[in-house]
Amino acid sequence: MRLYLSSYQLGDHPEVLSAMVRGSRRGWVVLNALDGAEPARREAEAERQVAALAAIGLHAEELDLRDLEPGGVTAAVGEPDFVWVRGGNVFTLRMAMARSGFDALVVEGLAADAFVYAGFSAGPCVLAPSLRGLELCDPVEDCVAVHGAVRFDGLGVLDRPVVPHLRSPAHPETALLGEVAAGYEREGQPCWALRDGQVLVVDGDDRSVR
Repeated sequence: MRLYLSSYQLGDHPEVLSAMVRGSRRGWVVLNALDGAEPARREAEAERQVAALAAIGLHAEELDLRDLEPGGVTAAVGEPDFVWVRGGNVFTLRMAMARSGFDALVVEGLAADAFVYAGFSAGPCVLAPSLRGLELCDPVEDCVAVHGAVRFDGLGVLDRPVVPHLRSPAHPETALLGEVAAGYEREGQPCWALRDGQVLVVDGDDRSVR
């Protein structure tokens, strides 16, 4: 299993992500954590993410999970060398993954080491066993407005939650996510605590925060 999980954008070690990706170095950008955002913002973000990946030698196109259904997701996704999942609302992202069948594809693909899963903020957060606690930062109402429902189970790829943007005064959500981390600490729940710039890297049995 190969994961490159950043607190914000590519983080401070984009060369690590570039080195982890094999094959033709082609993959997908997933922006469904922004479902419900203005189309112009989504288009601009797609261009921004694709350009950032291109700058480190990775070639990406947008994969919109709203266009997919479980019966066709495998054919639509194909055999990417990586997927890059942008941040936004983790609950909206989770529902988009579930409705398209992309969640099962990710879990199975990572178990087979078929591709690198990478991303920032909500992209890493959705891999946790549970999303409980993150509603303090990401309004579940936004997810309900888009999908008509919400779910709190994560993909279970990681053994604990990810809390991004900690001790990152330039990020507008740092205070709220500090409260999320404090809540986990009170409950005795370990978490992957990341400040902006930091990255959780998983490569086989090796795990490190850089």
